[in-house]
Amino acid sequence: MASVFSKIIAGEIPCYKIYEDDKTLAFLDIAPESMGHTLVVPKVEVDKVYELSDEDYEALMATVKKVAIRMEEVLGQRTLMKVIGTDVPHAHVHLMPFDETWQYGRTLKPSEDEMKAMCEKLKF
Repeated sequence: MASVFSKIIAGEIPCYKIYEDDKTLAFLDIAPESMGHTLVVPKVEVDKVYELSDEDYEALMATVKKVAIRMEEVLGQRTLMKVIGTDVPHAHVHLMPFDETWQYGRTLKPSEDEMKAMCEKLKF
């Protein structure tokens, strides 16, 4: 069965898309720990980051770097990177703006308008 991320990649589930290329997709997390919390996923469905081929791993990390730099430029905050690997059986990296108000495990409930506005700010 396809993961929720594969369904997002296929366009079956909508997302707040920040960046896309032929190998990766970056989109806002719908249960963010901070405003701008972004997920970067490879388009190939592999459970763990370290199971990716070298080519797909390098593409994922190149996108992580590109999106993190963009987030810091636009939002003016340090970007925290997490690779957890338990939420969804599809390799992914979390990028989160980080400041003194950030709390580990806290989940925000932004409005659709707030999500759209953040997406527009971060979109490439």
